[in-house]
Amino acid sequence: QVQLVESGGGLVQPGGSLRLSCAASGSIFRIGAMGWYRQAPGKQREFLARIIRGGSTNLADSVKGRFTISGDNAKNTVYLQMNSLKPEDTAVYYCNAQGSSGLGVPFSDYWGQGTQVTVSS
Repeated sequence: QVQLVESGGGLVQPGGSLRLSCAASGSIFRIGAMGWYRQAPGKQREFLARIIRGGSTNLADSVKGRFTISGDNAKNTVYLQMNSLKPEDTAVYYCNAQGSSGLGVPFSDYWGQGTQVTVSS
């Protein structure tokens, strides 16, 4: 099994910044991609950003220009730098990884437990 642990959430004022981290551990053979989603109360989980092992990234239109995703393959860690935060960014942020636990084992989706981000004055 692969475990994902997020950190870096918290309370921030509008216009502020936060950096989320997500570290993968456990029976990791290969991680193909890691990314971030969020879910606000009463809303569906929303895709935010994804980074593929080779370094390619893609971002949701709603966060382009404000959020940046980066990763450290050696540490199996992904980061989400969030700038110019708005109250509507308030949500639980979830880390996702697509990985395999062994040679020949199909890739599976793994999720972290989520970290709360609250943007409020």
